[in-house]
Amino acid sequence: MRVWKSILLAWLAVFALAGCASTGKQMSELERSQYTWSAAIRWGDFEGAWNMVDPAYRDAHPATDLQFERYKQVQVSSYRELASSPGETEALREIEIGVINRHTMAERTMRYTERWRYDAARKAWFIEGGLPDFWAGE
Repeated sequence: MRVWKSILLAWLAVFALAGCASTGKQMSELERSQYTWSAAIRWGDFEGAWNMVDPAYRDAHPATDLQFERYKQVQVSSYRELASSPGETEALREIEIGVINRHTMAERTMRYTERWRYDAARKAWFIEGGLPDFWAGE
């Protein structure tokens, strides 16, 4: 009977580790996606960042050439994570972004909340809510 218990415990341990490995893989994918997103925003590649936005959001709110031209009027001077709360299928990240208006050279900082969702069918993380709105309240 002890042999069967040992075998059962060994199999449970294998399945538990397999579950941890898949969660760990998703988390490393999340970190990779967040790094790619922040680099695109930081270096002004808003069209590249747009490809990381949730496809359902992109379909419901298609971006126009005028919107992308508006992003050319600003330069991101800093991009700093303030807090994060990762999960298996959803994650939040509080960001502080430094923004410079290219015409006036005035710099300001703003806070932005990233909401991430894991799409199991596509095996990818997507950001919900679109690109950061640098003009909120203006």
